[in-house]
Amino acid sequence: MNATPGPLPTRRLILQGAACVALIGLGNLPFGSESAHAAANDKYPEDAFKQKSQADAIKSLYGRPAEPSDKIKLDAPEIAENGGVVPISVTTTLDKVTSISFLVAENPNALAASYRIPEGTIPTVANRLKMAKTTNVLVLVEADGKLFSATKEVKVTVGGCGG
Repeated sequence: MNATPGPLPTRRLILQGAACVALIGLGNLPFGSESAHAAANDKYPEDAFKQKSQADAIKSLYGRPAEPSDKIKLDAPEIAENGGVVPISVTTTLDKVTSISFLVAENPNALAASYRIPEGTIPTVANRLKMAKTTNVLVLVEADGKLFSATKEVKVTVGGCGG
C-alpha cells in the first residue's frame, strides 16, 4: 500500500494564487482613475533632492515657507545610536494632506524623503533616515494648500552619512 499523499501544490500554482489575490485586492483601493492618472503625472522633485540647504530644498519643492503647527506629531529619538538608520515617523490631524517631506539640516543634501499623499489616505509616514551628525529634523506637511512644519533635534552618536 502506498501512503503517499496526492500531488502537492507547485510553486507555479502558489504564485498564480498570490497574483490573483493581489489583483483582486487592488480593486478595493480608494483611487479613482483621476487620482491614479494625477499620481502618474506627478514629476519626481529631482531638483529639490539636490539642494544642500533646507531653505533651498523647501523653495524648490514647495515655493513657499512653512508655518509651525501643533497638529503635526513628529516621532524621532532624542539620541540615535546609529546615524545610519534613524527611525522617524509623522502623523497629523490636519485635513486634506497632499504631501509629507522630511529634511535633515546637516546632511549633504537636505531633503531626505518626500511623499505624495493620495486623497482619502491616512496621513501617516514612517521612514529610517541616514543622518550625518546631530541636527534638526524638519517635517513639512502640505495640507489644504498651506504648508506646515514640525522640528525635532536628534543627537547622533555613531555612524551616519559621513562616518
